[in-house]
Amino acid sequence: MKSLLLLSGLGVLSLLAEIFNFKKWLFPAVIVGLVATIGVAVKDWNTNIHYYSDMMVFDNFAICFTVLICCIALLWFFMSQSYFTEETNVTDHFALVLFSLVGAVCMLSYNNMAMLFLGIEILSLSLYVMAGSKKNSLLSNEAALKYFLMGSFATGFLLFGIALIYGATGSFHLSKIAAFVVESNGQIPTFFYGGVLMMLIGLSFKVSAAPFHFWAPDVYEGSPTVVTAFMATIVKTAAFAAFFRLFSTCFIGVSGIWTDVVAIMCVLTLLIGNITAVYQQNTKRMLAFSSVAHAGYMLLAIVSLSKFSGSTILFYTAAYSVASIAAFTVLYNVMQGAGDAVESFNGLSKRNPFAAFVMTVALLSLAGIPPMAGFFAKYYIFTAAVEAHYTWLVIVAVFASLIGVYYYFRIIIAMYFMPAKNSEPMQLSSSHKVLLIATLALILLMGLFPSMIIRLI
Repeated sequence: MKSLLLLSGLGVLSLLAEIFNFKKWLFPAVIVGLVATIGVAVKDWNTNIHYYSDMMVFDNFAICFTVLICCIALLWFFMSQSYFTEETNVTDHFALVLFSLVGAVCMLSYNNMAMLFLGIEILSLSLYVMAGSKKNSLLSNEAALKYFLMGSFATGFLLFGIALIYGATGSFHLSKIAAFVVESNGQIPTFFYGGVLMMLIGLSFKVSAAPFHFWAPDVYEGSPTVVTAFMATIVKTAAFAAFFRLFSTCFIGVSGIWTDVVAIMCVLTLLIGNITAVYQQNTKRMLAFSSVAHAGYMLLAIVSLSKFSGSTILFYTAAYSVASIAAFTVLYNVMQGAGDAVESFNGLSKRNPFAAFVMTVALLSLAGIPPMAGFFAKYYIFTAAVEAHYTWLVIVAVFASLIGVYYYFRIIIAMYFMPAKNSEPMQLSSSHKVLLIATLALILLMGLFPSMIIRLI
């Protein structure tokens, strides 16, 4: 709870920075605030405290994901430092990002469907503005409009689903809904099942799972690169944590009606994401379809619903987010002089060997090549799925991973084996150098010592 209050206070502080003229101190204040948020979250370990009439619970699951999101946010702030210096309305950008983190924490710790809805809306409303924050770009404006329209439509499905479930159970609380399912002895109203499926559609949009992924490529391409990185990491992490908490708590008793649906969505997401990414010439669109594909791997953990599913999602989102931050940081620097086409990476190994090396490690991790963190992330999810007797899904996922290797290696080949169009060295800022060193170390450490995360929950 203290974590939520700290992040909310930082958001309010950002709004006041313009009035009281301390903008130049805002960036270090936010960094210190995020570190403090991590500290107070860790201090609450094993407390399992309920707040606001049991509407929120800060159990170990919520604490782990809160710490993860704050750590990713720290990396993201160092990546996007120029995003907060190039514009005049810097304080507004800080406030939007911090309030979106508040929404993310609500999505991790809700124990009531009303809080789930509030968390999603706090997160989404901030993102709609951030997607269009590049005001002079038509692509950015288009991305914001598409995201807003599609997001509002998906929210309608989510709310309608919540209403149907409330009508059947008489409660918004997850524990009471779960108890209703157990005590009903199969006498559950038909519209309850409709509510479950409608909530599934709403949450599938938030995690960009096929066939509800159609917004992701355009929004990822049109948004500022740093905002795209935020969507691909923090937003996806919070959305999957919320997805897992809901279906592993409330609806596990009626898993027969939704596991097959999620399994089919998993196959579609894996195949559409990976196959479509092969044909992309724009790096941001390629990473967007890659993000869709990674949602498919994480859906495997939700279908499996084993006692290790929470841990596997935590590790997967951590490995995926760190590698994505590294990849988007290199892409951001490449785009400064060459655009975001795959050909923009031609000869990067000669222009900046260190950036090319980190990009290679990040892409290998995303592809699931050992000994990178991404390999063990997929290994744990595949193991859980096999134990839950979803071997056929694992076979599809392995096949999809092989397709993924192809488009990740396109960039690696471009960096090392294609002649550079621009022979001038690519310079990295000091903050980006430190960030790339940190992400490189994290990818390797998580690959060498995966148990330090997988055993937390």
